[in-house]
Amino acid sequence: MKYNIHTHKNTHQKDVLEIVNQYPNEFDASVPYFSIGIHPWYIDVDKVEEHLRIIEEKLQQKNCLALGECGLDKRIEKPLKIQTEVFEKQLALGIKYQKPVILHCVSAYQEVIEIKKRLNIDVPMIIHGFSKNGQVAKSLLDNGFYLSFGKYLLRNPELASVFEQVPNERFFLETDTIKENIADVYIKATSIKKLDVEQIISDNFKLVFNP
Repeated sequence: MKYNIHTHKNTHQKDVLEIVNQYPNEFDASVPYFSIGIHPWYIDVDKVEEHLRIIEEKLQQKNCLALGECGLDKRIEKPLKIQTEVFEKQLALGIKYQKPVILHCVSAYQEVIEIKKRLNIDVPMIIHGFSKNGQVAKSLLDNGFYLSFGKYLLRNPELASVFEQVPNERFFLETDTIKENIADVYIKATSIKKLDVEQIISDNFKLVFNP
């Protein structure tokens, strides 16, 4: 079994368990396993409370495996103060229902680390689509985050050395919105780690997502 911890479409592959990203305003009940959250790009200030109520309802479903994607993005026009408020309200729900968090983080790693410390978050937090250097990776790992790799592992050869150094118990793989199959990501990851990545991810998945 291969695990894809973050994708935006259900591919119906029998040997793949996918966590399909969902939004509260366009929920697809036919998806076998999902995460749900308010992405910082799509914050609608007038509907935040309504969306939080939907998220809280869905987090209680057994096939909801994570909160997210949610987080902070400094490259968009939405004020960071508003993003942070919406993010922290979602994190409170993640803690309440003990769900791991799939994080969207752009140019805001120190802020996310600070929030994790300040709110004393005890659920696993996974940075999805990791693409940064070894220094950023170390800072996140030292603060208890998991790192998920996908698109950039396939596209950026320089990321291989970063991925190689990530402890085996702290990484996941994903496809997000790329056209490649999760099997392609597994092949790339295996070629870098030179280990049984499928078994490693399986162990990590069972520990973190407790399906």
